[in-house]
Amino acid sequence: MEEIGLKKLEAIIEAILFTMGNSVELPRIAAAIEHDEETTKRLLHTMMDRYQEEDRGIQIIELDNSFQMCTKKEMYEYLIRVANTPKKQVLTDVLLETLSIIAYKQPVTKMEIEKIRGVKSDHAVNKLVEYNLVCEAGRLDAPGRPILFATTEEFLRCFGVSSLEELPLIKQDRLEEFKQEAEEEAQITLKDI
Repeated sequence: MEEIGLKKLEAIIEAILFTMGNSVELPRIAAAIEHDEETTKRLLHTMMDRYQEEDRGIQIIELDNSFQMCTKKEMYEYLIRVANTPKKQVLTDVLLETLSIIAYKQPVTKMEIEKIRGVKSDHAVNKLVEYNLVCEAGRLDAPGRPILFATTEEFLRCFGVSSLEELPLIKQDRLEEFKQEAEEEAQITLKDI
């Protein structure tokens, strides 16, 4: 690619990502600039590196083979000086616990979540959907056709991972500890009844 062609391609990609707002799949970007996906991805990563090196207020992030232009987290305090203070979503322990179950077990029904947590989870799941961290991902082919839930791109963005494969793995010994603690809690609860 000649130098002027490269700058023009980068300008087109910036325009696409800026205008679309949400993430755009790599094949769609490649088709728009009329290049193969490998070249397009290399171009995007070059742009991402340059934005980082130049310490710009915006960045391009990768989310499961899609790309999005967004503001850096560090700019939040300056943005709120200009805009109305956006409602900051708070993830309580209950919401984090529910979100973790969905992230690791997805797609998962509300009944499966409640079985793991041991309590009703309607409110937590509804809040996570409201915060756009979780979405409906179809229905289970079972009686009543319960809704399946999965995480969203917003979840990936908020937790700074580009795909679910980047979530930390739970070590088997820790898993055994968790099971032991849960069983002990259940025994204490049964004694109180």
